[in-house]
Amino acid sequence: MWFKVLQKIVKVIDPKLERYRVHKSESKPKYTPKTIEEFIDVMRRTPKSILGSKDRERIAAIMSYDEKKVGDLMVPKKDMVFVNKKEMLGPLVLDKLYKSGFTNFPVVDDTGKVKGIIHTEALNALEIRKMDKAEKYIDGQANYLHVGDKLRFAVEEIERTNGYYFLVLEEDGKLAGFFTIEMLLDYLSL
Repeated sequence: MWFKVLQKIVKVIDPKLERYRVHKSESKPKYTPKTIEEFIDVMRRTPKSILGSKDRERIAAIMSYDEKKVGDLMVPKKDMVFVNKKEMLGPLVLDKLYKSGFTNFPVVDDTGKVKGIIHTEALNALEIRKMDKAEKYIDGQANYLHVGDKLRFAVEEIERTNGYYFLVLEEDGKLAGFFTIEMLLDYLSL
């Protein structure tokens, strides 16, 4: 497992070190650390002029990838914007949705249970009349993750479902927040 992580990190560092290498007619194989201790030693000896702070942060993110959970990166429920399925999609509601900065909105019933998602693409692409209710635009195919799921599992779910937006549930099944592929990419600084 660490070997694959080290290979990714070497891909980031290696091009930066190229200009400092002495090229001889007989080329030696590139040095690849075999253990995490060797890798950390190489990192410590690499000057900041070669491997800057941003690259070091990226390496740290990659190295902690296996330890991070979906709950560490998600937007919590208290910061989400919800739409009631019976709510009219008039100018005030649409303005609230657009101003939130989000692109997906959970649609809930009167009990607070999530019935699906409204995507802003659906709102942009269709002619919405002032009398249209939110339930008319619901995408009932929501994807779910759990707070305790590892990022590796989230990547597998993204690949399996071809999804980009996931509702995140607590272990008891209650809504905890949402998670997107953009959050994962931002974390990894790719």
